[in-house]
Amino acid sequence: MSTYEFSVPCLFGLEGIAGDELRRLDIPNVRVENGRVLFSGEARDMAKANICLRTGERVLIVLADFPAKTFEELFQGVYHANLEDFIPKDGSFPVKGHCLSSQLMSVPDCQAIVKKAAVTRLGEKYGLGWLPETGETYQLRFSIMKDHVELFLDTSGVSLHKRGYRRNSMEAPIRETLAATIADLGRVRRDSLVEDPFCGSGTIPIEAALIAKNRAPGLDRRFDAQKWAFLPPACWMDAADEAQDREFHGQYDIWGGDIDPRAVDIARDNARKAG
Repeated sequence: MSTYEFSVPCLFGLEGIAGDELRRLDIPNVRVENGRVLFSGEARDMAKANICLRTGERVLIVLADFPAKTFEELFQGVYHANLEDFIPKDGSFPVKGHCLSSQLMSVPDCQAIVKKAAVTRLGEKYGLGWLPETGETYQLRFSIMKDHVELFLDTSGVSLHKRGYRRNSMEAPIRETLAATIADLGRVRRDSLVEDPFCGSGTIPIEAALIAKNRAPGLDRRFDAQKWAFLPPACWMDAADEAQDREFHGQYDIWGGDIDPRAVDIARDNARKAG
């Protein structure tokens, strides 16, 4: 079984909680850094993190890590990454990224260079002059900070804070990962009484209920990596079965209210969608 290095970006201030979550999931080699948590593991650990993490935003495979102050150095760093181990000949690989405090500060230009390097590498490895990109999506992401580049493969697809239950919301809704953090810091347990008199779309009560029920927030959504050929399909089934086995099926008391009846209707509908 192959071992990979993973990066889980999260909101600043949530890193320690995300790290504790991963440790409770028995994820190996967890390291907390500013704005993210790193861990090493196998495909099953990646699947478990996607399905069960409440406070992380994405689960990324680290593909490359190198210094770059010029476009040529950026090209060469990406070109020497073993992209063919992950992306098949028909795979679609769009590029997104960000730059901060670096010589390379134009995101569109860096996107173009990363794309060109990936096309060159994969074209040479597969003996193709043109890549069709008609298959599944393998989203490449890059981070350039202080002239240091990291290249990632995004296993999550849609951000993990989008659980799938909040299709309707009030103005300025709180992000689900932040709501889960508030509930976690509040030590919500199955015997807790939770009251939110300003519930809006119901995000905090719903995330508190998911914690009380010990229900994995990603059970009702899909992830890009579920379609990837190099990952065993069983890892997702096993992670989902394990998460469901840990669920609590008793009673718990969580209340939400709002001065706006429309907010209560939306919150109730979101709670139904969340199960």
